[in-house]
Order: sequence, then structure tokens, then C-alpha cells
Amino acid sequence: MKLVTIEVDGADLPGVLLDEGILDLRAAAAALDRPPLHGGVLGILQAGPSGLDDVRRLVDAAAGKIDDMRAAGAVHDAGSARYRPPIPKPGFILSVGMNYAKHLAEMNTPIPKEPAAFIKVPTSLSGSGEPIRLPAGHADMVDFEGELTFVIGRSCHQVSEAEAMDCVAGYTIANDVSARDWVPAVFTVEGTMPAIHAWEKNILGKNYPGFTPMGPVIVTKDEIDDPAALHLVTKLDGEVMQDTLTELVFPIPKLIAYYSQWYRFSPGDVVTTGSPEGVGFGRDPKVFMKPGQTIEVTIEGIGTLSNPVVAG
Repeated sequence: MKLVTIEVDGADLPGVLLDEGILDLRAAAAALDRPPLHGGVLGILQAGPSGLDDVRRLVDAAAGKIDDMRAAGAVHDAGSARYRPPIPKPGFILSVGMNYAKHLAEMNTPIPKEPAAFIKVPTSLSGSGEPIRLPAGHADMVDFEGELTFVIGRSCHQVSEAEAMDCVAGYTIANDVSARDWVPAVFTVEGTMPAIHAWEKNILGKNYPGFTPMGPVIVTKDEIDDPAALHLVTKLDGEVMQDTLTELVFPIPKLIAYYSQWYRFSPGDVVTTGSPEGVGFGRDPKVFMKPGQTIEVTIEGIGTLSNPVVAG
């Protein structure tokens, strides 16, 4: 099942992507004279397994009456829909870095002994189709990082690797857009505190508004056999930049077990898993996004996250 959030008349509405289009869950429930569901996609996940089961039952009922659903305004065209991030306001965005061996090599960085991650703010989120606005004054070194992302489905804290996948609701796609202006200082600055400050500014360059495009869907966990063997491709104006399998240095169970030592994950929290080789900063010559271009990240079994690049 592919959950989406689309904007209709200024409201964020939960839906499911079907072959016939996007089923508007609220409108479908009303048309079938069923109780309303649990709010948006976040509310569905917060309801636990029963929330997803309720959606499945509604989809099954609507699928046999798709013409009636369309007449009731409960089916939207998938091609023209305005996608929002699947969870527009997650409580927590954790962004894992240094998780592909070849990407570490292109960035002249050794493989870490333990996972590394940073926090991104919810205001950095945007949906598929929404523009990436290059920030004024820092528009010349804005990079792309296509990433497999998983979505938490139940509250978890201090879980083991064996328990970890029970915490996952599904998978989506993110682009960890990064203004690279501050990266050189990370490698050249001397002294502990200056190095910490340089790294902090590097992370700030990833938190501009709209710098975490995400979506277009959340694919529920049951539809992905092996998240460690998905084909990921990133294209800039149709030219392939990243092309790899999602072979992570630290796989998803390890990430959940490691970070849940400290964090309490909640339903709807999202965790990006790191970007593979091929980012613009690691190329010779370097490649950065420019106004008028389109950046696309496709992951097998999930879909394509596509965003135009515009001047800020």
C-alpha cells in the first residue's frame, strides 16, 4: 500500500495511490458511509497496526466501486496532484550520514566504527514537485543526496536489532539537499572547538526551507522484501548522478537499535539512511544544482521524488 498526502483546496489530505489514481481517504469514507479515519497519515500511523488495517479495509471497499468514488470526488489524478511530504509535520527527522562506503571514499572520509547522524528541522521538508529554492548568498554550491528513508510505525526506545524492524511502518525517498559552502572548513580547520563549529555550520547548510524533499509516497513495509537491495538512481536534468543498490554500511536494524539507546522514536518519525556515491561535491569537476534544472531520485518499489530547482 502506498500512502500519500496531497493538498486539495489548501488542506493536506491523506490518500492511497492506486492504479486508477489517488484515493482520497476522507472523501471515500464519507461516500461509503463509513466512520472517518484517524486524521492524516500521521494519525493513521499513530493508531498502530489497526490504523493501517482500517485503511486497507476502506481501500478494498472503494476498489470495487471506483467509478462511484470518482463521481463522489474521492479519486484524484495522480499526475496532476499536488504532493506534500507524506508526513507533513513529523515530530523528528533523523538524517544518517557516512553510510555508503564509496560515498565516504569520494568525500575522503574513513568508514566510521559507529553510525553518525544529525537532526533536520521539519521546516526543511517539501513534497515531490515542490521547488528547491537556492538560498540567496549561498546558491552556487547546492548539492543533491538521494536517500532511502524509513518511517517509524510504533513508539520504541532501547530496542535490540532483533526487535528493530517491528518498529518500521514503511519506506519513502528523501533528498538531503546540502549547501556545501562550509564543507571545505570541515577538512581544513584546526583545533577541537573550531572543528565542532565548522561541522555545525555544515549541518546548517542542510536545513534551509525546502531542503528535505520527501515522498511522493510511503510504501508499507510488507511491500518491500529487502530494503538493503533496492536500486537507487538520482538524475539531474536526466543525467544519472547516483546509481547503486541500497547497501548500507550500517543497516536499518543497526540504526534503530543504536539511536534508540538515546532517542524515543514515535510513529511518523522519519530516518534517512545516508547517500551513496555520485554527489556533486565528490565529482571532478564538481556538479551543483542550478535554477531551471530538475532533480529526480528513484528507488525501486517506491517511486520517483522529483523537484524543480529555482532561484531563491
